[in-house]
Amino acid sequence: MVDPRIGIIEERLKGINNIIAVSSGKGGVGKSLIASTLALTLARRDYKVGLFDLDFTSPSTHVILGVKGLQPKEEKGIIPPQVHGLRYMSIVYYSGEYASPLRGADISNALIELLAITRWNNLDFLIIDMPPGISDAILDIIRLIKRIKFLIVTTPSRLAFETVRKLTDLLSELGIPVIGAVENMKMKESQFIQQQVERRGITFLGEVRFDTMLEEAIGNVNKLSATQFGKKIQEIANILEP
Repeated sequence: MVDPRIGIIEERLKGINNIIAVSSGKGGVGKSLIASTLALTLARRDYKVGLFDLDFTSPSTHVILGVKGLQPKEEKGIIPPQVHGLRYMSIVYYSGEYASPLRGADISNALIELLAITRWNNLDFLIIDMPPGISDAILDIIRLIKRIKFLIVTTPSRLAFETVRKLTDLLSELGIPVIGAVENMKMKESQFIQQQVERRGITFLGEVRFDTMLEEAIGNVNKLSATQFGKKIQEIANILEP
Protein backbone atom coordinates (compact mmCIF):
# COMPACT_ATOMS: atom_id res chain seq x y z
CA MET A 1 0.00 0.00 0.00
CA VAL A 2 1.37 3.40 -1.01
CA ASP A 3 1.65 5.89 1.83
CA PRO A 4 -0.61 8.85 0.83
CA ARG A 5 1.81 11.25 2.52
CA ILE A 6 4.36 10.64 -0.24
CA GLY A 7 2.12 12.33 -2.78
CA ILE A 8 1.71 15.25 -0.39
CA ILE A 9 5.51 15.62 -0.18
CA GLU A 10 5.75 16.24 -3.92
CA GLU A 11 3.07 18.90 -3.60
CA ARG A 12 4.88 20.58 -0.70
CA LEU A 13 8.16 20.79 -2.61
CA LYS A 14 6.90 21.73 -6.07
CA GLY A 15 7.45 25.47 -5.54
CA ILE A 16 11.16 25.09 -4.71
CA ASN A 17 13.64 25.80 -7.49
CA ASN A 18 16.79 24.28 -5.96
CA ILE A 19 16.99 21.57 -3.28
CA ILE A 20 20.54 21.15 -1.97
CA ALA A 21 21.47 18.44 0.52
CA VAL A 22 24.64 19.25 2.46
CA SER A 23 26.08 15.87 3.35
CA SER A 24 29.31 14.20 4.34
CA GLY A 25 28.73 10.55 5.08
CA LYS A 26 30.52 11.30 8.35
CA GLY A 27 29.89 13.48 11.38
CA GLY A 28 32.24 16.12 12.76
CA VAL A 29 33.37 17.64 9.46
CA GLY A 30 31.48 20.94 9.74
CA LYS A 31 28.47 19.93 7.65
CA SER A 32 25.93 21.82 9.78
CA LEU A 33 28.10 24.95 9.88
CA ILE A 34 28.40 24.95 6.11
CA ALA A 35 24.66 24.31 5.61
CA SER A 36 23.71 27.10 8.02
CA THR A 37 26.18 29.64 6.66
CA LEU A 38 25.28 28.83 3.07
CA ALA A 39 21.56 29.30 3.76
CA LEU A 40 22.25 32.56 5.62
CA THR A 41 24.44 33.85 2.78
CA LEU A 42 21.82 33.16 0.11
CA ALA A 43 19.07 34.72 2.23
CA ARG A 44 21.13 37.89 2.63
CA ARG A 45 21.33 38.09 -1.16
CA ASP A 46 17.55 38.43 -1.27
CA TYR A 47 16.83 34.88 -2.34
CA LYS A 48 13.90 33.07 -0.78
CA VAL A 49 15.67 30.42 1.28
CA GLY A 50 14.67 27.58 3.58
CA LEU A 51 16.94 25.66 5.94
CA PHE A 52 15.76 22.18 6.95
CA ASP A 53 17.72 20.47 9.75
CA LEU A 54 17.11 16.74 9.27
CA ASP A 55 20.03 15.60 11.43
CA PHE A 56 18.14 13.24 13.70
CA THR A 57 21.24 12.25 15.65
CA SER A 58 22.27 15.71 16.83
CA PRO A 59 20.56 18.75 15.30
CA SER A 60 22.75 21.82 15.77
CA THR A 61 21.77 24.47 13.23
CA HIS A 62 19.62 26.20 15.87
CA VAL A 63 22.74 26.65 18.01
CA ILE A 64 24.78 27.91 15.06
CA LEU A 65 22.13 30.48 14.10
CA GLY A 66 21.21 31.42 17.68
CA VAL A 67 17.58 30.33 17.28
CA LYS A 68 15.65 30.51 20.55
CA GLY A 69 12.02 30.53 21.59
CA LEU A 70 10.52 29.97 18.14
CA GLN A 71 7.97 27.41 17.03
CA PRO A 72 6.43 26.70 13.64
CA LYS A 73 2.88 27.84 13.02
CA GLU A 74 0.14 25.29 12.40
CA GLU A 75 -2.03 26.19 9.41
CA LYS A 76 -3.06 23.33 7.10
CA GLY A 77 0.32 21.86 7.91
CA ILE A 78 3.35 23.47 9.51
CA ILE A 79 4.73 26.86 8.44
CA PRO A 80 8.40 27.31 9.41
CA PRO A 81 9.20 30.54 11.28
CA GLN A 82 11.39 33.22 9.75
CA VAL A 83 14.90 33.35 11.22
CA HIS A 84 17.49 35.87 9.97
CA GLY A 85 15.58 36.24 6.70
CA LEU A 86 15.19 32.53 5.99
CA ARG A 87 12.53 29.93 6.73
CA TYR A 88 13.79 27.52 9.34
CA MET A 89 12.57 24.03 10.18
CA SER A 90 14.26 21.56 12.50
CA ILE A 91 13.60 18.28 14.24
CA VAL A 92 14.61 20.13 17.41
CA TYR A 93 11.16 21.79 17.50
CA TYR A 94 9.81 18.38 18.47
CA SER A 95 12.71 16.69 20.25
CA GLY A 96 13.84 19.73 22.25
CA GLU A 97 17.32 19.37 23.71
CA TYR A 98 16.99 15.60 24.00
CA ALA A 99 18.29 12.86 21.73
CA SER A 100 15.79 11.31 19.31
CA PRO A 101 15.83 7.56 20.09
CA LEU A 102 14.52 6.52 16.68
CA ARG A 103 15.46 3.44 14.68
CA GLY A 104 14.70 1.98 11.27
CA ALA A 105 11.02 2.34 10.40
CA ASP A 106 10.54 5.04 13.06
CA ILE A 107 13.09 7.29 11.33
CA SER A 108 11.47 6.70 7.95
CA ASN A 109 8.06 7.52 9.38
CA ALA A 110 9.36 10.70 11.04
CA LEU A 111 11.01 11.83 7.80
CA ILE A 112 7.85 11.26 5.79
CA GLU A 113 5.78 13.10 8.37
CA LEU A 114 8.11 16.12 8.52
CA LEU A 115 8.32 16.38 4.75
CA ALA A 116 4.56 16.00 4.35
CA ILE A 117 3.47 18.57 6.94
CA THR A 118 6.03 21.34 6.25
CA ARG A 119 4.73 24.14 4.02
CA TRP A 120 7.66 25.87 2.34
CA ASN A 121 5.61 27.51 -0.41
CA ASN A 122 7.85 29.15 -3.04
CA LEU A 123 11.62 29.12 -2.48
CA ASP A 124 14.68 29.77 -4.59
CA PHE A 125 16.74 27.42 -2.40
CA LEU A 126 16.02 24.78 0.21
CA ILE A 127 19.20 23.80 2.05
CA ILE A 128 18.98 20.49 3.91
CA ASP A 129 21.37 19.62 6.72
CA MET A 130 21.55 15.86 6.22
CA PRO A 131 22.00 13.13 8.83
CA PRO A 132 25.62 11.92 9.12
CA GLY A 133 26.67 8.52 7.85
CA ILE A 134 25.35 6.40 5.02
CA SER A 135 22.11 5.08 6.41
CA ASP A 136 18.47 4.34 5.69
CA ALA A 137 17.72 8.01 6.41
CA ILE A 138 19.93 9.09 3.49
CA LEU A 139 18.29 6.57 1.18
CA ASP A 140 14.81 7.65 2.33
CA ILE A 141 15.56 11.31 1.66
CA ILE A 142 16.84 10.48 -1.83
CA ARG A 143 13.70 8.43 -2.46
CA LEU A 144 11.29 11.02 -1.11
CA ILE A 145 12.75 14.27 -2.44
CA LYS A 146 12.79 14.56 -6.21
CA ARG A 147 15.28 16.94 -7.88
CA ILE A 148 17.62 16.76 -4.88
CA LYS A 149 21.28 17.63 -5.45
CA PHE A 150 24.15 16.99 -3.07
CA LEU A 151 26.92 19.25 -1.82
CA ILE A 152 29.58 17.07 -0.23
CA VAL A 153 31.68 18.14 2.77
CA THR A 154 34.93 16.48 3.78
CA THR A 155 38.03 17.33 5.79
CA PRO A 156 41.67 16.77 4.74
CA SER A 157 41.64 13.52 6.72
CA ARG A 158 42.05 10.43 4.56
CA LEU A 159 39.84 8.56 7.01
CA ALA A 160 37.07 11.14 6.57
CA PHE A 161 37.41 10.99 2.81
CA GLU A 162 37.15 7.20 2.82
CA THR A 163 33.57 7.58 4.09
CA VAL A 164 32.90 10.45 1.70
CA ARG A 165 34.17 8.31 -1.16
CA LYS A 166 31.62 5.64 -0.35
CA LEU A 167 28.87 8.26 -0.29
CA THR A 168 29.87 9.74 -3.65
CA ASP A 169 30.08 6.27 -5.18
CA LEU A 170 26.58 5.51 -3.89
CA LEU A 171 25.18 8.76 -5.30
CA SER A 172 26.84 8.02 -8.64
CA GLU A 173 25.30 4.55 -8.75
CA LEU A 174 21.85 6.00 -8.01
CA GLY A 175 22.25 8.77 -10.58
CA ILE A 176 21.90 11.55 -7.99
CA PRO A 177 23.55 14.85 -9.05
CA VAL A 178 26.48 16.13 -6.98
CA ILE A 179 27.06 19.88 -7.23
CA GLY A 180 30.57 19.56 -5.86
CA ALA A 181 32.72 18.97 -2.80
CA VAL A 182 34.15 21.31 -0.16
CA GLU A 183 37.31 20.54 1.80
CA ASN A 184 36.75 21.95 5.29
CA MET A 185 39.14 22.59 8.22
CA LYS A 186 42.24 22.62 6.05
CA MET A 187 45.48 23.26 7.94
CA LYS A 188 48.30 21.99 5.71
CA GLU A 189 49.07 22.28 2.02
CA SER A 190 47.96 19.18 0.19
CA GLN A 191 46.21 18.42 -3.09
CA PHE A 192 45.08 14.96 -2.02
CA ILE A 193 41.38 15.75 -1.51
CA GLN A 194 41.09 17.86 -4.64
CA GLN A 195 42.73 15.16 -6.72
CA GLN A 196 40.52 12.42 -5.28
CA VAL A 197 37.38 14.49 -5.80
CA GLU A 198 38.18 15.42 -9.38
CA ARG A 199 39.22 11.84 -10.15
CA ARG A 200 35.59 10.91 -9.50
CA GLY A 201 34.32 13.55 -11.89
CA ILE A 202 33.09 15.81 -9.09
CA THR A 203 33.66 19.56 -9.08
CA PHE A 204 36.03 20.72 -6.34
CA LEU A 205 34.32 23.82 -4.92
CA GLY A 206 37.25 24.93 -2.82
CA GLU A 207 39.03 24.58 0.50
CA VAL A 208 38.01 26.23 3.76
CA ARG A 209 40.88 26.93 6.12
CA PHE A 210 40.63 26.05 9.79
CA ASP A 211 39.36 29.22 11.45
CA THR A 212 40.30 29.74 15.11
CA MET A 213 37.70 32.52 15.42
CA LEU A 214 34.79 30.35 14.32
CA GLU A 215 33.89 28.95 17.74
CA GLU A 216 33.42 32.46 19.15
CA ALA A 217 30.97 33.26 16.35
CA ILE A 218 28.59 30.38 17.06
CA GLY A 219 25.13 31.79 17.79
CA ASN A 220 25.89 35.23 16.33
CA VAL A 221 25.15 35.35 12.61
CA ASN A 222 26.87 38.69 12.02
CA LYS A 223 30.11 37.44 13.57
CA LEU A 224 29.73 34.16 11.67
CA SER A 225 29.44 35.93 8.33
CA ALA A 226 32.50 38.08 9.13
CA THR A 227 34.83 35.14 9.89
CA GLN A 228 37.23 33.81 7.28
CA PHE A 229 35.07 30.68 7.25
CA GLY A 230 31.97 32.75 6.52
CA LYS A 231 33.68 34.69 3.74
CA LYS A 232 34.83 31.47 2.08
CA ILE A 233 31.31 30.04 2.16
CA GLN A 234 30.14 33.28 0.55
CA GLU A 235 32.58 32.62 -2.30
CA ILE A 236 31.25 29.09 -2.69
CA ALA A 237 27.69 30.45 -2.73
CA ASN A 238 28.63 32.42 -5.86
CA ILE A 239 28.98 29.13 -7.71
CA LEU A 240 25.50 28.00 -6.67
CA GLU A 241 23.67 31.13 -7.76
CA PRO A 242 21.65 30.91 -10.99
